[in-house]
Amino acid sequence: MKNQSEVVVITGASSGIGQATAEAFARTGAKLVIAARNAAALQAVAKTCRGLGADVLVVPTDVTNADQVKALAEAALSFGAIDVWVSNVGVGAVGKFQDTPIEAHEQVIRANLIGHMNDAHAILPIFLKQDRGIFINMISLGGFAAAPYATAYSASKFGLKGFSEALRGELAEYPNIHICDIYPAFIDTPGISHGANYTGRQLSAPPPVYDARKVADAVVRVARRPKATTTVGVTADLIRFGHFFAPTLSARFMNWFITTYFKQADPTPVTDGNLYASSSRPGGIDGGLRSGKQRLALGAVAATAAVAIGLIALANTYGRNSRRGRWR
Repeated sequence: MKNQSEVVVITGASSGIGQATAEAFARTGAKLVIAARNAAALQAVAKTCRGLGADVLVVPTDVTNADQVKALAEAALSFGAIDVWVSNVGVGAVGKFQDTPIEAHEQVIRANLIGHMNDAHAILPIFLKQDRGIFINMISLGGFAAAPYATAYSASKFGLKGFSEALRGELAEYPNIHICDIYPAFIDTPGISHGANYTGRQLSAPPPVYDARKVADAVVRVARRPKATTTVGVTADLIRFGHFFAPTLSARFMNWFITTYFKQADPTPVTDGNLYASSSRPGGIDGGLRSGKQRLALGAVAATAAVAIGLIALANTYGRNSRRGRWR
């Protein structure tokens, strides 16, 4: 970032990565415009950020509503030119495809893909008028590799990756406007506990699970030095590598891993979570997924899956090279 008075808009700022990002930018002295559906949670985040020295504007917004997102952009202009827009909203619905209501699949796509497109559609005319600006898309390792039991989530993240790439192509002649993607690994946030769950089993994430503040630091770095693709956590790089060489087999192993976990997970009620309305549960940055109990429950299975995918990728590479040598 160039100075301490830049304007940063963050959607999905009421908890998790969004809240951590707001706090990280607050420490730089940026002027913050924070948005999410949960007005009360936004006010709590705003109070913390003001305590860190930032000016903060709270604009409750549902990013699936294009008019509300345009109103958010207009409100942000009250701070002056908009320098950075962090498109961070993300929801999930976990369950076998056929067991998950089609309405839930649709809502995931609306929030995770259409919501980000609404963000871009609202801010790009402003960036073009300014002839500068940084649009940061929060995607996830799900943009590189499919996630069984989260088919709509996978579709939204693959779609979001393609959307960003297409947008970068369109904006290639504008060197001061940047479309930047962040691909975090598994992150410790309340998102999993807040999301929709149609499995009847408690949800978690495989270790290593990273601190959301690590993602926030990456976002601030990208705002200072824009780059197209940034991964956070070595797991994201490993999964990206494994999927590149063996996409079908990596998906099968991921399905095996998740199915194995659900067989031992405790039962829990089926819920729509925060798909259709903001969560009534407390927000905050951390989700409690880095506890010793969580690590022990998932570590052995995750390690086995990671080794297996790595071996498959290497075998697949060796097989390709052998076939090439045969046909020379």
